[in-house]
Amino acid sequence: MRVLDLVSQYPVAALAAAGVIVASAGVAVFWLARRRLTPAEIEKRRRLRVNQFGRTIEATIVEADASNLYYTYDVQGIEYSAAQDVSALVGLIGGDPARLVGSVSVKYLRENPANSIVLCEEWSGLPARAMALQAQQAGK
Repeated sequence: MRVLDLVSQYPVAALAAAGVIVASAGVAVFWLARRRLTPAEIEKRRRLRVNQFGRTIEATIVEADASNLYYTYDVQGIEYSAAQDVSALVGLIGGDPARLVGSVSVKYLRENPANSIVLCEEWSGLPARAMALQAQQAGK
């Protein structure tokens, strides 16, 4: 039997098969053409997720350099040590990061307390003194 004979005998089935083929091709094109996220975009999404769903707790920055903040905090008797790469957020810090050593607020995810942030695009756990210094420097 030829294909045209099958199509003429079963037109609804032929249309359904053609629809499945077209939909599959569309999904394949979308999957191949979609844009992959860069590591910076993945990290930004992580920070924003922690900000949106995180709980706030007190922490201590123990060390800071130009691109990282190293801090410790305690959740239900377990002490966590973490570091946050803040190189993408340098404009929010303003000035020498070493002056940030001391008490700060941290947001962490309850389901994974090791997933935490001190700073993101929409929130800052830095003390008011750090933010005041940044505003003062921006005014100059």
